[in-house]
Amino acid sequence: MDKPMYVCNCNGIREKAVHEAIAAGAGRPCDVFLANKCRAQCGRCVPEMQELIERQTQQFKVAAE
Repeated sequence: MDKPMYVCNCNGIREKAVHEAIAAGAGRPCDVFLANKCRAQCGRCVPEMQELIERQTQQFKVAAE
C-alpha cells in the first residue's frame, strides 16, 4: 500500500485532499487551501498544487470529450 503523499507540509495537506478539492471545483492553489480551511505558509507547495490542478483539469476535459 502506498503511503499518503504530503503536498503541503506546513498544513498537512495530502495529495488526496488536493484531488478532492479539485474535483469539488478548486481551480487555483488558494481554492485548495480554502477547501482545507487553511492558507499558504511557506508557499513551497504552490507550484506542485498548480501542476496537480492543471493535470486533473486536463483529465476532466479529455474525459468529457
